[in-house]
Amino acid sequence: MRPPSLGHIVSLLRNPREVLHLSRGNIELWANLFVLSSAVAFVLWKGLDFSVSIGTVFAIWAILSVSLNLVVGYAGLLSVGHIGFFGIGAYTVAILTSTTDYQLLRTEPLPTFGWPFFAALPLGVVLAGLAAILVGVVFNRFRDDIYVLVSFGFAIIAFNVFLSWRGLTRGAYGIHDIAKPEIGGWVFSGELEFLGLALVFLGLVVLISWFLVTSSFGRVLTAIREDEQAAEVFGYRATHYKLSVWVISAMMAGLAGGLFASWTTFVDPNSFILLESILLVAIVILGGLATIWGSLLGAITFVLLEEGMRFLPFLPTEFVGQARQVVLGLLLVALMLFRPQGLVGRYRL
Repeated sequence: MRPPSLGHIVSLLRNPREVLHLSRGNIELWANLFVLSSAVAFVLWKGLDFSVSIGTVFAIWAILSVSLNLVVGYAGLLSVGHIGFFGIGAYTVAILTSTTDYQLLRTEPLPTFGWPFFAALPLGVVLAGLAAILVGVVFNRFRDDIYVLVSFGFAIIAFNVFLSWRGLTRGAYGIHDIAKPEIGGWVFSGELEFLGLALVFLGLVVLISWFLVTSSFGRVLTAIREDEQAAEVFGYRATHYKLSVWVISAMMAGLAGGLFASWTTFVDPNSFILLESILLVAIVILGGLATIWGSLLGAITFVLLEEGMRFLPFLPTEFVGQARQVVLGLLLVALMLFRPQGLVGRYRL
């Protein structure tokens, strides 16, 4: 459906009854209005300083969800292993930029490189892409349920590598004092500066994703999702297209990991457990498959849910984490029953 023109929008504003008629039964419109108004209300309620931090969390999760939607929504490959690429990007930036002498902390000595953030981040993105090529060659042999199980195994392997390779990752102790981004003498140490940087990277990821899905490449991916054998009959090598979008998606996840490591200045294996990957899949399903805006909307919804439940007066602090998972699970069950394509999605899972 073509977007409305400016003249059509003006005519709608002059005729409130027509607006009301069009809005009846339009679930996507009401979902957008509800989520966006909730975000604005949350910002006004908690103030600018807290909202800036929440904005950074949103930007990182949005990059992750957009990247995964390229694989799940457009290529039809349900992967729960994306958290592994997220961790590769994070640990690459952490290892290369941290200069702390861990011998003073009575832990295993680590090599220190002292790289600046903007030198380590591209390498983290490249390493995530190389890892995606290695596992993608194997993954292309599988489909449907077997593909999910294999990606599940990759997430478990990645977590165990982060936990067990103590000479490089310090295992469960984690890596501290990760460098902040710096350009010349300007360090992105403040929350507002880092949010601006994260939003710039999010904009680049959205722009690249939009270019991909609106090009012939994206149309082939959609055809593969609908009927892979039919696409191959017309001469398209489905395995090549799936591997390409898998690698691009993994590199975007590595970018998000590098931003996450620099923002928190600390990483450990607990940030890359399988539960985080399942939450990421839930965000994509919640927002909607095969839509970039749906990924952003799902990320906003998840961040509002995650942070908003901390301030419920009747909910004890120790039960907040479990309550988030219960509410998100119930929300997904409701979507599967009443709107399987998500809030603004085009396809059903």
